[in-house]
Amino acid sequence: MAELTFLDRIEQTPGAVELRAESYRLLDLAPGQTLVDVACGCGHAAAELIDAGLKTIGVDNDPAAIAVASARLPSAMFHVARSDELPLADGSVDGYRAARLFHLLDDPLPTLTEAYRVLRPGGRAVLAGQDYGFLLVDSSDQDLTDVILLGLESRSVAPRAARSFRDWLLDTGFHDPEVVVHNQVVTGHDVMVQQLEMAADAAVDRALITRDDADGWLAEQNDRARRDRFLAVLPTLLVVATR
Repeated sequence: MAELTFLDRIEQTPGAVELRAESYRLLDLAPGQTLVDVACGCGHAAAELIDAGLKTIGVDNDPAAIAVASARLPSAMFHVARSDELPLADGSVDGYRAARLFHLLDDPLPTLTEAYRVLRPGGRAVLAGQDYGFLLVDSSDQDLTDVILLGLESRSVAPRAARSFRDWLLDTGFHDPEVVVHNQVVTGHDVMVQQLEMAADAAVDRALITRDDADGWLAEQNDRARRDRFLAVLPTLLVVATR
């Protein structure tokens, strides 16, 4: 099995497990029904959904992630495919799930159109994603922190996409949307350290701050960790709607 990636490790944290469980609750599917998990990654959600008795199809455009998922769940169905070109027939699934996907897309419309196409009438779609404009990291210099978090936003194509999920689903033809916010409180610096370093580096690369600013801020976060003062709050928006 391939070495666990950063995102794969994140998926095993308690907050990520709780978030997945909330997405399953919103889908409200019964055992025996069929679900497609788009941007399935290494298959954590697929494994849980199969254990719940759902016929689960995992789709991801990353062959390496699909290879890990297939090794973990050799009897499951996985496809390497784009989110806007799903290898599924019209109206063939009861549920559609896509988490941590839309901040990577230049244009969400083709992916949402595919979601609508593959769902049967009455089927439910759940979109989940962080809106990077809402992230909170405690610091003695909050202005500097806000600039550094802009650096993190700059690493995504659409870092604030999640706030548009409700609009997009309605525009695509879905109805009865429900919006839920799931907050993950992180006090373990080790969970976030790679994201903090990426954010600081990106802010330096884009000339938002100096290297000294970045190093000083990272040193402060390390010191907070040593004193049990590290705090981050990561809100995730989940929107469910019916086809």
